[in-house]
This record gives sequence, C-alpha cells and structure tokens, in this order.
Amino acid sequence: MPMRAILVGAVESTQVALRALAAAPDWTLAALVTLPPELSARHSDFVDLGDAARALGAEVVHAANCNELAVLDRLRALAPDVILVIGWSQLCGADFRAVAPMGTVGYHPAALPRLRGRGVIPWTILLDEPITAGSLFVIDAGTDSGPILAQHFFHVARDETAQTLYDKHMAALATMLPPLLTRLAAGDTAGAPQDERHATYAARRRPEDAEIDWRDDAATIDRLIRACGEPYPGARTRSAGGEITVLAAERRPGRGHDAAFAGQVVARDDASFTVRCGDGELLCVTRWQRDRPGPPPLHVRLG
Repeated sequence: MPMRAILVGAVESTQVALRALAAAPDWTLAALVTLPPELSARHSDFVDLGDAARALGAEVVHAANCNELAVLDRLRALAPDVILVIGWSQLCGADFRAVAPMGTVGYHPAALPRLRGRGVIPWTILLDEPITAGSLFVIDAGTDSGPILAQHFFHVARDETAQTLYDKHMAALATMLPPLLTRLAAGDTAGAPQDERHATYAARRRPEDAEIDWRDDAATIDRLIRACGEPYPGARTRSAGGEITVLAAERRPGRGHDAAFAGQVVARDDASFTVRCGDGELLCVTRWQRDRPGPPPLHVRLG
C-alpha cells in the first residue's frame, strides 16, 4: 500500500515536489496545503497548484497559517506518513510537526547549516558566495536546524541572477527528491546532524532593502540588481518622474564621465539609460519599469 504524503507550499518548488510525488510509485498525495487565492500576493513567485493536486486525487486545503487548529485537525484526519513543507514561509509549530509519524521534511535553498533563515537566494548573491547547495532536512523546533537528509552542491556564477540561481535550486530539488522519497518509503528517515559551529543566519529582506544607493560602487549596485530581480520584485530607484524598478543592468568597463555626479544619467535611449556610480564606473540599465508611463529618466536619486 502506498505511503501517504501531505505537501505544503505555494511556489515553484512546491510544483517540483508535487511532480516528484506524482511520479513516485510508493507514494500517494493525500492533500496539498496552500494559500487561498486572495493571499497569493504573499509570494512574487506564487503558483496555483490546486487543479494539479485535484487531478492526483488529493484534497486541497487553503490555509493562511498552517498551524491553525482547523488546519491541524484536517491534517490529522488525513493520516499522512510524512509532510513535505516546500515553498512555505512559516515556521511549523510543535503540533504541526507531530501530525506525521515519519516527521516533517523541508527544503532550504542554501548549504545548511550556512544561511539559515529568510531571503536566502538574494543573500547568496549579495554575499558573493562561490558555492551553495539545496538542502532537504528534517524540520525541528529551530530555524532550518534539523538533520540533513540530502544535499546537492553547485557553483554560483559570477554573473548569477536571482532567476538563474532559483532555476538551479529547482533542478537540485528535482534531482534530490525521487531518491529521498524511495528511502522514506523504505522506512529510512536517518539524517546527518548539522554542525552548529558553521551555522550562519540570513535576516528577512524587506522592500526598502532593495533601494539602490548610487553612491555605492558599480560592483555593489550590480550585485543588488542581480539579487533582487525576477522572480522577486526588483531593485528600486527614484527619479523626478516617480519610482523605477530596475530588473537588469550591465557594467560598463573603465571609468567615464568624471565630470558627473553619482546617480547622474549620462546617456539614454528609448530602451536603456546609463548611470554614473559612486566609484566613477558606469552602469547601463537595460530592463526597467516605471510606476507610471514615461521615457528613461534624466537623473536618479542617490538613495
């Protein structure tokens, strides 16, 4: 008889997990716990998986908080063997973790125990990490601190963007989940304890953390733009014409326009504008959006 799983999540990694469960002969998806449509804005990378879950015969449980009493009662009634929490930005309380006898498994987009916490994909780029990993682990009472069940390491490119790193994590998760599901179905739930000596923590990132300060050097600004781009809301700057979301930019080698201020637009056309940074280097913004229609700006504010 197949093992029963409940999947909790609302983003692309949840979709990867759902597909892995659908293809696993030893497992059946009992339910998907996901956000109600009216709360989809919580995640810029939200994916509606309700129809896909129902097509597998799974129940869809909409929840604003997975720890709510009504949600817990429903999950207990479904009698899962394991719960997979993949793509869900809430801590799982003790009552939640006690629902499934084989435990609760999470995915974290970092080389645990390094970079536990929030906003990990942007932080990986902002910290200029050369190597990272996708980590499947047992969720315990701490923050991303439980035993590691599987890890997949890979390099972070010098020009990595949030989207390319995100895609690498989706591939890592798709690689790791099938063999882990086979292990769990065989009753193997053993994980390797994390070494607390190497634990680091990533703080939550807020919209204001994506504000560009043009007094910074070009490398720092470029890194911020790459870290905050799609599937996230993007880095931000302002001009006399309103707020601008910067989605992509290119560094221009060498110095130029010494007789210009940091934040001054020194060149522009219909599709781009070039700004002098604090170190004198130039950054050409190649993809951007304005909060109201208008041409490329003549000047951007420092911060």
